[in-house]
Amino acid sequence: MSPNLTLVVIAGMLVACGVTLLLERTLTRVLVGVVLLSNGINVLFLVASGRPGRAPFVTGGTTAEQMSDPLPQAMVLTAIVITLGMVAFVLALAHRSWQVDGHDEVQDDVEDRRIVRRAELDETSAGYDDETRENGDEDGAGVDR
Repeated sequence: MSPNLTLVVIAGMLVACGVTLLLERTLTRVLVGVVLLSNGINVLFLVASGRPGRAPFVTGGTTAEQMSDPLPQAMVLTAIVITLGMVAFVLALAHRSWQVDGHDEVQDDVEDRRIVRRAELDETSAGYDDETRENGDEDGAGVDR
């Protein structure tokens, strides 16, 4: 059995576009990225599940080889419900951000920028080591924080 190459390419493109949009700063693009990523993964589940067959609960002379596997279909349905919840959450975040700020762009946190700058300069570990050596404290009790 060989998978349908067209569906594999479509699923790959959906996943690639979804990941690209997830890396954007605006919440509406993140929302579209979540939807595209989810749809791409759902298509991959259905492609990987094998060839279509008869429904497993039909007993009218259907052999096991003719039946389709219900597990991938159940996983796709579960993924659709999870995606619906994620879309509703990101949509609520975007709506609230629009109400508060007038745009839906995610801003950098000032504290995160300060921590990154301090880590790049290595201020915390160098300052701690120098002050403990000067004061003679091994437990760091003489360090002002």
